Amino acid sequence: MVKYAIGVDFGTESGRALLVDVTDGRQVATFVHPYSDGVIDETLPTSGAKLPPDFALQNPLDYIEVFKRAIPAVLQESGVDPADVIGVGIDFTACTMMPTLADGTPLCALDEWKDDPHAWVKLWKHHAAQPEANKLNEIAEKLGYKFLDRYGGKISSEWFFPKAWQILDEAPEVYAAADRLIHAIVIDHVLGLTFLPPDLDAVGILAVAARAISGPDHKLVAITRPRLAVDRPQTLVLGVGTALVDHQPLVFVRVKV
Repeated sequence: MVKYAIGVDFGTESGRALLVDVTDGRQVATFVHPYSDGVIDETLPTSGAKLPPDFALQNPLDYIEVFKRAIPAVLQESGVDPADVIGVGIDFTACTMMPTLADGTPLCALDEWKDDPHAWVKLWKHHAAQPEANKLNEIAEKLGYKFLDRYGGKISSEWFFPKAWQILDEAPEVYAAADRLIHAIVIDHVLGLTFLPPDLDAVGILAVAARAISGPDHKLVAITRPRLAVDRPQTLVLGVGTALVDHQPLVFVRVKV
């Protein structure tokens, strides 16, 4: 019996699904679903308020819509029985992150926070956290950390921690309301996994790296702003999975806050 897998790529302007035959990698069907809100870089969809320079946001509900439309579309086009699909893989460009409640609800989906830009997804090309990235680079240099050499010599505003720090700096009420700051909302809502930086023990291309890499310890985050290190509640790990990227393990955890 032939088996299949579906890959879903969440891009900058659209989500794309690909159905393949796992026996030989043959492409069976594809579907592209453009995001209804696209890249939000001028005004917020909810209020029409003008965004500050270098903001690049997205609507996380667009990601869910991709699943609702793209996966049924490739199954219908191919005629493949859903029971014969044995795996679903997804990818986002890092770092695309957002604040959520403990149950994974995006803050921007709540009336209380829908008009605050910091409650929305910060897309990978959101560069408004450059001041925070600059401060992190200064601190890392003073502490003598050598991990930056592995990543082009500096922490980018596109990474997780500068974006998290920007929320704390510019919208502390949003930061306080968030139970979690996470990557990729569909992982939480559809696949039941949350992608988090493990123990804040490294900063890298994905804001996550292995302990085997010579990277910063808790001091880097704790020194920049103690709340980043200690204000998040302790979590109970319910399940753990790993994957290898650049020969280093990334940790995927399902947590209960």
